[in-house]
Amino acid sequence: MLLPGVLFVLAFCYYPMTGIAIAFEHFIPTKGFFRSEWVGLEHFRYLFQLPNFGSVLRNTVWIATMKIVLGLVVPILFALLLNEVRRTAFKRSVQTMVYLPHFLSWVILGGVLIDILSPSSGIVNSFLGYFGLGPVFFLGDEKWFPYVLVVSDIWKEFGFSTIVFLAAITSINPTLYEAAVMDGAGRIKQTIHVTLPGMMPIIVLMLTLSLGNVLNAGFDQVFNLYSPQVYSTGDIIDTLVYRIGLVDAQYSLATAVGLFKSVISLILITISYTLAYRLANYRIF
Repeated sequence: MLLPGVLFVLAFCYYPMTGIAIAFEHFIPTKGFFRSEWVGLEHFRYLFQLPNFGSVLRNTVWIATMKIVLGLVVPILFALLLNEVRRTAFKRSVQTMVYLPHFLSWVILGGVLIDILSPSSGIVNSFLGYFGLGPVFFLGDEKWFPYVLVVSDIWKEFGFSTIVFLAAITSINPTLYEAAVMDGAGRIKQTIHVTLPGMMPIIVLMLTLSLGNVLNAGFDQVFNLYSPQVYSTGDIIDTLVYRIGLVDAQYSLATAVGLFKSVISLILITISYTLAYRLANYRIF
C-alpha cells in the first residue's frame, strides 16, 4: 500500500534534486548536466556580491516574519472571540465567510486588490477622500507595499487557521470550565487559565511549522502585486530567482539562489523542531 506513495515521492521530490548540480556548473541546456563546465562555488560568490541581494534577503525575512507573527495572533484572537458566540447559525456563517478567501488564488485576489486599492477609483482611497486625505498608491509606494502584502495575506489565510484553533478549543475537557466556574472565574479568566493553556500544543505546532517559512514570503502573492517601483522593499528571493532564471535565463545562478534558500530553511526547521521539543515537549516522531 505504501509503494505508490513512495514511488511518487521518489519521482517528484528526490529525483529532481539531481538538478542541484546546476548550481555548481556553468550550465548550458544543450550540453546537459554531465558536459557543462564545473565551476564550484563561483555562482555563490557572485550571488553574495550582487548589490541588491542584501535588500532582497532583508525584504524576504521582514515580510515573512510579519506574516508568521500576525498569522498566529489574528486567528488565535478571532477563534477566541468566535468561541464566545452562542448562536450556532451565526457562528457557522461567520466561519464560512472568513474561510472563503482561502480557496481563491492570488491571480484572482490580485486583481481584486488592484481595483480596491487603485489611487483613482479604488474604494479605499475613495473612503480616505471623505476625510480629506489624498490618494495613496498602496501598490506603487515602497513604504506601503510590504504592509499591503502582510495584511492581504492575513485576510486570505486567517480563516483556515481559525478553524484549526477552534478545533483545538473543542477538544478541551468541559469539566475544566466547570471547575473554573466553581472557583469564581469569569469568561476572561476562563480564557486565560483554561482555553489558552488547552490551545498551547496546537499553537506550538503551528509556530514550529511556520518557522521553516521565514524565507518563504509568498511568491505567487508578490508576483501578482509587485512592480519595479517597489523592488526596494517588495522584491523577495523567489521573485529574484524567477527573474534571474526564467527572464534572464541564468539557470545556474538561479539554482544557486534557490539552493541557498533551501539550506537556510532546512536549518531553521531543524532549530524550530528542537525548540518545540525542549520548550513544549512536542515531537513529530
